[in-house]
Amino acid sequence: MIALVQRVLAARVDVAGATVGSIGPGLLALVCAEVGDGDAQAQRLVDKLLKLRVFPDEQGRMNRSVQDLGGGLLVVSQFTLAADTRGGNRPSFSRAAPATLGERLYERVLALARARHAVVEAGVFGADMQVHLVNDGPVTIPIVIPNDTPRA
Repeated sequence: MIALVQRVLAARVDVAGATVGSIGPGLLALVCAEVGDGDAQAQRLVDKLLKLRVFPDEQGRMNRSVQDLGGGLLVVSQFTLAADTRGGNRPSFSRAAPATLGERLYERVLALARARHAVVEAGVFGADMQVHLVNDGPVTIPIVIPNDTPRA
Protein backbone atom coordinates (compact mmCIF):
# COMPACT_ATOMS: atom_id res chain seq x y z
CA MET A 1 0.00 0.00 0.00
CA ILE A 2 1.04 3.55 -0.62
CA ALA A 3 0.05 6.62 1.37
CA LEU A 4 0.92 10.26 1.04
CA VAL A 5 0.51 11.81 4.47
CA GLN A 6 0.20 15.51 5.16
CA ARG A 7 0.21 17.19 8.55
CA VAL A 8 -2.69 19.63 8.44
CA LEU A 9 -4.25 22.38 10.49
CA ALA A 10 -7.56 21.45 8.84
CA ALA A 11 -8.76 19.33 5.92
CA ARG A 12 -12.02 18.34 4.32
CA VAL A 13 -13.22 16.33 1.36
CA ASP A 14 -16.28 17.26 -0.69
CA VAL A 15 -18.31 15.13 -3.07
CA ALA A 16 -20.89 16.76 -5.36
CA GLY A 17 -20.67 19.98 -3.36
CA ALA A 18 -21.28 18.34 0.03
CA THR A 19 -18.64 17.81 2.71
CA VAL A 20 -18.33 14.10 3.47
CA GLY A 21 -15.41 14.26 5.89
CA SER A 22 -13.52 16.98 7.73
CA ILE A 23 -10.94 17.31 10.50
CA GLY A 24 -9.15 20.01 12.41
CA PRO A 25 -5.47 19.55 13.25
CA GLY A 26 -4.22 16.09 12.32
CA LEU A 27 -3.25 14.01 9.30
CA LEU A 28 -4.64 13.80 5.81
CA ALA A 29 -3.75 10.41 4.33
CA LEU A 30 -4.18 9.78 0.61
CA VAL A 31 -4.22 5.99 0.33
CA CYS A 32 -3.71 3.57 -2.57
CA ALA A 33 -3.87 -0.22 -2.56
CA GLU A 34 -1.60 -2.00 -5.01
CA VAL A 35 -1.76 -5.39 -6.73
CA GLY A 36 -0.77 -8.01 -4.14
CA ASP A 37 -1.83 -6.00 -1.09
CA GLY A 38 -3.96 -7.55 1.61
CA ASP A 39 -5.05 -7.19 5.21
CA ALA A 40 -1.45 -7.33 6.47
CA GLN A 41 -0.54 -4.23 4.49
CA ALA A 42 -3.69 -2.42 5.67
CA GLN A 43 -2.79 -3.21 9.29
CA ARG A 44 0.80 -2.04 8.89
CA LEU A 45 -0.36 1.17 7.22
CA VAL A 46 -2.77 1.98 10.06
CA ASP A 47 -0.04 1.25 12.61
CA LYS A 48 2.27 3.67 10.79
CA LEU A 49 -0.38 6.38 10.39
CA LEU A 50 -1.33 6.36 14.05
CA LYS A 51 2.26 6.21 15.36
CA LEU A 52 4.01 8.48 12.84
CA ARG A 53 5.78 11.17 14.88
CA VAL A 54 5.38 14.34 12.82
CA PHE A 55 3.89 16.72 15.38
CA PRO A 56 6.05 19.00 17.50
CA ASP A 57 6.76 18.31 21.16
CA GLU A 58 7.47 21.01 23.76
CA GLN A 59 10.91 21.60 22.22
CA GLY A 60 9.49 21.94 18.70
CA ARG A 61 10.89 18.59 17.54
CA MET A 62 8.72 16.23 15.51
CA ASN A 63 8.22 13.72 18.28
CA ARG A 64 4.45 13.31 18.72
CA SER A 65 1.90 11.24 16.82
CA VAL A 66 -1.69 11.96 15.86
CA GLN A 67 -2.68 9.60 18.69
CA ASP A 68 -0.57 11.57 21.17
CA LEU A 69 -2.41 14.74 20.14
CA GLY A 70 -5.87 13.24 19.80
CA GLY A 71 -5.90 14.88 16.35
CA GLY A 72 -8.01 13.94 13.38
CA LEU A 73 -7.24 11.45 10.62
CA LEU A 74 -8.84 12.04 7.23
CA VAL A 75 -8.39 9.05 4.89
CA VAL A 76 -8.98 9.55 1.16
CA SER A 77 -8.65 6.85 -1.51
CA GLN A 78 -6.34 7.84 -4.38
CA PHE A 79 -5.39 5.14 -6.87
CA THR A 80 -3.21 7.61 -8.79
CA LEU A 81 -0.48 7.17 -6.16
CA ALA A 82 0.37 3.94 -8.01
CA ALA A 83 1.19 5.88 -11.18
CA ASP A 84 4.20 4.78 -13.17
CA THR A 85 5.50 7.67 -15.25
CA ARG A 86 8.70 6.08 -16.54
CA GLY A 87 7.28 5.12 -19.94
CA GLY A 88 6.23 8.48 -21.31
CA ASN A 89 3.86 11.29 -20.50
CA ARG A 90 0.74 9.28 -19.82
CA PRO A 91 0.91 7.51 -16.44
CA SER A 92 0.25 3.80 -16.20
CA PHE A 93 -1.83 2.63 -13.26
CA SER A 94 -1.21 -1.10 -13.71
CA ARG A 95 0.23 -1.37 -10.17
CA ALA A 96 -3.03 -0.09 -8.63
CA ALA A 97 -5.25 -2.79 -7.15
CA PRO A 98 -8.45 -3.61 -9.04
CA ALA A 99 -11.35 -1.51 -7.78
CA THR A 100 -12.99 -4.31 -5.78
CA LEU A 101 -9.77 -5.06 -3.89
CA GLY A 102 -8.91 -1.39 -3.56
CA GLU A 103 -12.28 -0.61 -2.02
CA ARG A 104 -12.11 -3.58 0.36
CA LEU A 105 -8.66 -2.56 1.60
CA TYR A 106 -9.65 1.11 1.87
CA GLU A 107 -12.64 0.11 4.02
CA ARG A 108 -10.35 -2.18 6.05
CA VAL A 109 -7.96 0.72 6.72
CA LEU A 110 -10.91 2.82 7.88
CA ALA A 111 -12.27 0.08 10.15
CA LEU A 112 -8.88 -0.58 11.73
CA ALA A 113 -8.22 3.12 12.25
CA ARG A 114 -11.69 3.73 13.73
CA ALA A 115 -11.21 0.84 16.15
CA ARG A 116 -8.07 2.50 17.54
CA HIS A 117 -8.55 6.24 17.13
CA ALA A 118 -11.42 8.54 18.07
CA VAL A 119 -11.46 10.97 15.13
CA VAL A 120 -11.35 9.23 11.73
CA GLU A 121 -13.09 10.76 8.74
CA ALA A 122 -13.14 9.56 5.14
CA GLY A 123 -13.72 10.36 1.53
CA VAL A 124 -15.89 8.22 -0.76
CA PHE A 125 -14.12 5.43 -2.63
CA GLY A 126 -14.21 5.95 -6.40
CA ALA A 127 -15.96 9.31 -6.20
CA ASP A 128 -14.85 12.54 -7.85
CA MET A 129 -13.63 14.33 -4.72
CA GLN A 130 -12.35 17.79 -3.98
CA VAL A 131 -9.83 17.76 -1.14
CA HIS A 132 -9.21 21.00 0.74
CA LEU A 133 -6.37 21.30 3.21
CA VAL A 134 -4.17 23.67 5.11
CA ASN A 135 -0.80 21.91 5.13
CA ASP A 136 1.05 22.54 8.39
CA GLY A 137 4.79 23.04 8.09
CA PRO A 138 4.52 21.97 5.31
CA VAL A 139 5.02 18.36 6.31
CA THR A 140 4.33 15.80 3.58
CA ILE A 141 5.60 12.24 3.92
CA PRO A 142 5.28 9.28 1.54
CA ILE A 143 4.75 5.85 3.09
CA VAL A 144 5.18 2.59 1.17
CA ILE A 145 4.09 -0.67 2.80
CA PRO A 146 5.58 -3.38 0.58
CA ASN A 147 3.98 -6.69 -0.37
CA ASP A 148 5.49 -9.75 -2.00
CA THR A 149 4.60 -8.70 -5.55
CA PRO A 150 7.73 -7.60 -7.44
CA ARG A 151 7.76 -4.00 -8.70
CA ALA A 152 8.62 -3.55 -12.36
